[in-house]
Amino acid sequence: MKYLVAGLGNIGEEYAHTRHNIGFDVLDALAKASDAAFDVNKRYGAVAELRLKNHTLILLKPSTYMNNSGKAIRYWLQKENIPTEQLLVIVDDISLPIGAVRLRGNGSSAGHNGLKSIEEMIENQQYPRLKFGIGNDFLQGAQIHFVLGKFSEEERKIVDEKIDLAVEAIKSFCLEGLSRAMNKFNNK
Repeated sequence: MKYLVAGLGNIGEEYAHTRHNIGFDVLDALAKASDAAFDVNKRYGAVAELRLKNHTLILLKPSTYMNNSGKAIRYWLQKENIPTEQLLVIVDDISLPIGAVRLRGNGSSAGHNGLKSIEEMIENQQYPRLKFGIGNDFLQGAQIHFVLGKFSEEERKIVDEKIDLAVEAIKSFCLEGLSRAMNKFNNK
């Protein structure tokens, strides 16, 4: 069985390790733990492949920037002939407390431009996602600055610990299915 695991973020050093790039950070941790390396010269993104028992995971960090993530995801779904129920998108979420991890089988974009792009390109909202809470400690009108900002030192400690939890949730999703993974990880 083959899965596409896509972490959302923006390319470029100025965006590295920002709140909006938590999807990239989670995939980097998964690749490192699995001794997989990203090939940055692939179409529409950096791609790594790893084996997890009898499953193949295609890890994708789109190079299309957040607002066009759907283009990369649609391309890799089609190229690898992967159905949308075997897609898992890792995305930052301001409605969750920092470090909270939530798996969902579908849903709206909730205003997230990366998810909006995916919905437009694959023409539905019926795909699994792992939401990673980044908190919402910003003044009205300062959301863009907040999500493109870096975590504080204290926040980074929480985030680093929860990235490991997110990696385990991805593995569970691929090996045990969405329902079991949700039961195991949505309350941690």
